[in-house]
Amino acid sequence: MAAAIFFFFTFFINKWMKFETKLPPGPKTLPIIGNLHLISSPPYRCFRELAARYGPIMYLKLGESPVVVVTSPDIAKEMLKDLDPSFAGRPQGVAMEIMWYGYQSIAFCPYGDYWRQMRKICINELLSPRMVRSYASIRRDEAARLVDSLRESSGRSVNLTEKVFTFSCSITCRAAFGGVCEDKEGLIKVMMETVKMAGGFEIEDIFPSSRIVRALSWSKTRLKKMRRRLDVILDDVIDQHEENLAKMAAPEIQEDSGRRSGNGEFGGEDFVDVLLRMKGGEELKIPFGYDSIKAVLYDIFTAGTETTAATIDWAMVELMRNPNVMGKAQAELRQVLKGGSSVHEDELHELKYLKLVVKETFRLHPSVPMLPRASREVREIKRYVIPAGVRVMVNIWAMHRDPSIWKDPERFEPERFENQTLEFTGGDFQFLPFGSGRRMCPGIMFGLASVELALAQLLYHFDWKLPEGVRPQDLDMIENDGLTASRKDDLFVVAIPYQPLI
Repeated sequence: MAAAIFFFFTFFINKWMKFETKLPPGPKTLPIIGNLHLISSPPYRCFRELAARYGPIMYLKLGESPVVVVTSPDIAKEMLKDLDPSFAGRPQGVAMEIMWYGYQSIAFCPYGDYWRQMRKICINELLSPRMVRSYASIRRDEAARLVDSLRESSGRSVNLTEKVFTFSCSITCRAAFGGVCEDKEGLIKVMMETVKMAGGFEIEDIFPSSRIVRALSWSKTRLKKMRRRLDVILDDVIDQHEENLAKMAAPEIQEDSGRRSGNGEFGGEDFVDVLLRMKGGEELKIPFGYDSIKAVLYDIFTAGTETTAATIDWAMVELMRNPNVMGKAQAELRQVLKGGSSVHEDELHELKYLKLVVKETFRLHPSVPMLPRASREVREIKRYVIPAGVRVMVNIWAMHRDPSIWKDPERFEPERFENQTLEFTGGDFQFLPFGSGRRMCPGIMFGLASVELALAQLLYHFDWKLPEGVRPQDLDMIENDGLTASRKDDLFVVAIPYQPLI
């Protein structure tokens, strides 16, 4: 009996040790906290430093939570393409669960039939090329407002970060809600707080089984308060849409063919109308309710506003730091437009150098610096075992600055893309600003259209300088904490109206 017990004990210990030795390399852990003592903010910067020591695939223990960090395009390709959907899961977190309605959004819901259905609706109905083109007049209108507000500054220092954020937010609100959102400021405030907490490193995410942590942490209480505020705002938006749609469906209205068919600004459907229509569709495999609609709307508002504004802001910061690049982009614009009164979207395809500026901005400052995934099953990569249910972070920020991939990677140099065919579509794994695989960002066209138009208008209509006493090298390039990577400091500039020679 003793021999049998010894045999089974030895067998399982050896099996456990064999499994453990196949985990990716990483630093030694401390009791309870694991590797938390090695993590600083923002995490993708310290992850890059750790990867230089432990390799392009690294295993960490953050409290109770195992994390695999990837900083290699080859390994990213294996995970996101070759082994997709094994790594198409999303890690769970208290902020995502509460603020996105129990993971009912597209961005954070588990991989499966519900996710496939909602993503299909989003791509086909909300963010298709046809729909993105239909918002052109909204983008044009908001770009004109941005230019007018800067002209009114009369050479004074202005907070360009705030103005760009207002531009991005207004486009998203008008496209998604048709302007039917009475508490836009409240929605923005909730969104900004959520983004900071949705990076997956809240204390309750790190120690999910600890009752003491749950008792002492105020994160969940704060998030629930924010969620109640969000419910009030989005419920009001949905109620107004349903009320308006009911009026439009009245017989006396139906007889008049010139009447509106939706809450969109130009008489058609906006995002809310589409989701309400799809909600009642018999063709749905998985019925969804109002919480799903609110989760998707919050997805679209957060992604469409924060990431677009951050990209425009980073681009302008880099241009202020690199006046030769700015001059070259402005010269191209002013040559193409030949003294025209404004920039039109159908002219953007001629702005080759501006597109290189946008690509280089995405390289140095990807909107989401780490792609959050979760392994759905046990897989082996490069002879290492990745257990099921592990948080996987693909460190896009580090890969975009890898000197073995990019020459002089810390330098802002749009020309590096002139002779390369790297695109945003997720097939070039050294350049993944929008991710790759099944969970690639579906809003590429929506975001790019706003980014390119805003930059073109800013560079065409104005010359730029920093406030008195501020030097380009004084601009701090550190990012905010959170899910996205906006710049921590706001950009203050002086806009000097450009007068074309006619």
